[in-house]
Amino acid sequence: MKVGCVKEIKNNEYRVGMTPDNVKSYADAGHTVYIERDAGIGSGFTTEEYEKAGAVILDTPKEVWDTCEMMIKVKEPLESEYSYFRKDLILYTYLHLAADRPLTDAMLSSGIRGVAYETLIERNGSIPLLSPMSQIAGRLSIQEGAKYLEKPFGGSGVLLSGVPGTPKAKVVILGAGSVGTNACKIAVGMGADVTIMDINLERLAYLDDIFGARIQTLYSTPSNIQSQLAQADLVIGSVLIPGKAAPKLIKKEYLKDMKPGSLIVDVAVDQGGCCETTRVTYHDAPTFEVDGVVHYCVGNMPGAVPRTSTIALTNATLKYGLQIAGKGLEKACLDNDVIFSGINTYDGFSTCKNVSDSYGMDYKNIKELIK
Repeated sequence: MKVGCVKEIKNNEYRVGMTPDNVKSYADAGHTVYIERDAGIGSGFTTEEYEKAGAVILDTPKEVWDTCEMMIKVKEPLESEYSYFRKDLILYTYLHLAADRPLTDAMLSSGIRGVAYETLIERNGSIPLLSPMSQIAGRLSIQEGAKYLEKPFGGSGVLLSGVPGTPKAKVVILGAGSVGTNACKIAVGMGADVTIMDINLERLAYLDDIFGARIQTLYSTPSNIQSQLAQADLVIGSVLIPGKAAPKLIKKEYLKDMKPGSLIVDVAVDQGGCCETTRVTYHDAPTFEVDGVVHYCVGNMPGAVPRTSTIALTNATLKYGLQIAGKGLEKACLDNDVIFSGINTYDGFSTCKNVSDSYGMDYKNIKELIK
């Protein structure tokens, strides 16, 4: 198969969909890989490294899109890339369609076959292509939160750990999945006063066993969320329903009870955010203020550490990408039905139920289309 990879064009996005090691794996399997010149430079991978690994270097993104049969990216395509869509082209990337109706419509009208990293679910219930970025985003959320609590950045001027004789910062984490757990780990390590909330009691029991008296676990209800936010210095929003818009757990009315200069880091922003006042920001202007509360809502947080993020992501995506390239999308699904779950659009049909439900559009079971 002809496999392509282009430079990401989202604001301050430095990750890349394939490393030179990935290129070699595809080339060794008999595929031809086309890479846009300097596609990996933001992650520290030179064009020469890709050439040595066996890639064909093309000078423009259009050349790569027009040549390849499967495009491997990191982030969802932007409007300027919609014109490259065509029927029978496989797009293998993060899509987050429930938060992007224009992209959804463009993919459906073109007939492109969209395989979304964030909805591919393994038999054990894990989300292997989202997990590495969730781990990074969770850890970064505390790192960034600590920075933007500093007074020069608009925060309340609270140090997460405090010092002897002063109170620690109170960190409230909404969601005890991968993002929340990694945020919890870093917040505890930095010495904060940590409360983590979820509706999954088994998950809360697991975290209680792991962290013991160093954290407080609470069942997530609107009343508990509101009362905890009023005490919080830093709030991490880390809820996820795969493929579906994030539930709005933080109501605008809650903000008036929060401390001036407190901070919300909404890691769920890719899926629309879990705060009613969330809007997407970028690394060059990551925060804004509503009712005295600072919001950090960067839609590509792991892009701030692209070397680590690219290696972690491509370690996970390579396995499934090789199956799709080697057998074609349909045969790969029939041989490994896990791949079915990643297909969000196929030949003009919406094939992810949560995406369809988010927009009230017709849903088609992908297994009925691929037999």
